[in-house]
Amino acid sequence: MAAPGKKDYYETLGVGRDATADEIKKAYRKLTRKYHPDANPGDTAAEAKYKEINEANEVLSDPEKRAQYDQFGYVGDMPPGGGFEGFGGFGGADFSDLFGDLFGGGFGGGGRRRSANPNAPRRGSDLEYTMAVSLEDAYRGVSRKIEIPRLETCPHCTGTGAEPGTTVETCPTCNGGGQVQQVVNTPFGQMAQVTTCPQCRGAGKVIKTPCKECRGQGRVRRQHTVEVKVPPGVDTGVRLRVSSQGEAGVNGGPAGDLFLLIEVLPDKRFQRRGDDLNTTVDITYPQAALGCEVRIPTFDGTETLDVPAGTQPGSKLRIKGRGMPRLRGKGNGDMNILVRVSISKNPTKKERELLEQAAHELGVSVKKSRK
Repeated sequence: MAAPGKKDYYETLGVGRDATADEIKKAYRKLTRKYHPDANPGDTAAEAKYKEINEANEVLSDPEKRAQYDQFGYVGDMPPGGGFEGFGGFGGADFSDLFGDLFGGGFGGGGRRRSANPNAPRRGSDLEYTMAVSLEDAYRGVSRKIEIPRLETCPHCTGTGAEPGTTVETCPTCNGGGQVQQVVNTPFGQMAQVTTCPQCRGAGKVIKTPCKECRGQGRVRRQHTVEVKVPPGVDTGVRLRVSSQGEAGVNGGPAGDLFLLIEVLPDKRFQRRGDDLNTTVDITYPQAALGCEVRIPTFDGTETLDVPAGTQPGSKLRIKGRGMPRLRGKGNGDMNILVRVSISKNPTKKERELLEQAAHELGVSVKKSRK
């Protein structure tokens, strides 16, 4: 369960704690479509809900963050006196490495090993953000400012983890290596085992006076605003990379990247099929029989469509080059138009007379009008 004062991310997404990654992704996409600001203009409650959904997805879609959340109820910054990350006593130790070292890492097993230099620069984590755009925005391309929660270099200590005016010391127990070798007794005799340093918890350094802002972590979680550009022609499922807009690195390492997962919202006028756009047009029986010209709306104004004489109901006509821009190519797809012939349900007396004359010319029988 979530720690006191914290939101339950599983409840936010409406999934069980045993939900698979695919179930989490489906729930997230469904909720973003429902609460996206574009679908709820001016609705501050929906906007707040949308931010909560993104925050929950950021944690539950990341296996490491989800594992930490499941175990401790927190990810990242921790309150004073609680948790295992984000304060000076543990120096920012990576507990997945700690457990790997204790259970198998030191005996040559499959445990995950910490880098030989725990103070080496490490790249920040990548982030993923689902962006819902209208079909017209996907047609034209759009620039938009979005807010994402991410870990940033602590401005108070500039990433050192130590309160300004104090120093970060090399761990005297492991001499900065983050690991120590111990001799343990086993049923097979004495064996040397490499374990995480008990004093610095694998950080290789000791912070005696942790930064009051980040609690020794060197990074703090902040809402970050970034302007992103979506190119024309994107479709649902397209993944766009925004370089260096992910979480801040550790020990001076580079920032991760931000990946935009595009979700194109349905449009009332057009249905998209690849790079083509489909729509419908209603014409009357005389227009279908004798031919006509009709105006078809497109994203760039209206186009004249020539309907040939003898067009049958359900026929499909095409306007070349009026579909979606090709994301990885030149030009546009086509506009496909389904022709529907509308029949008057209550013809006037004059219309009926004309139709009866047409039926007579065609040699077909029709019901006579009731007088």
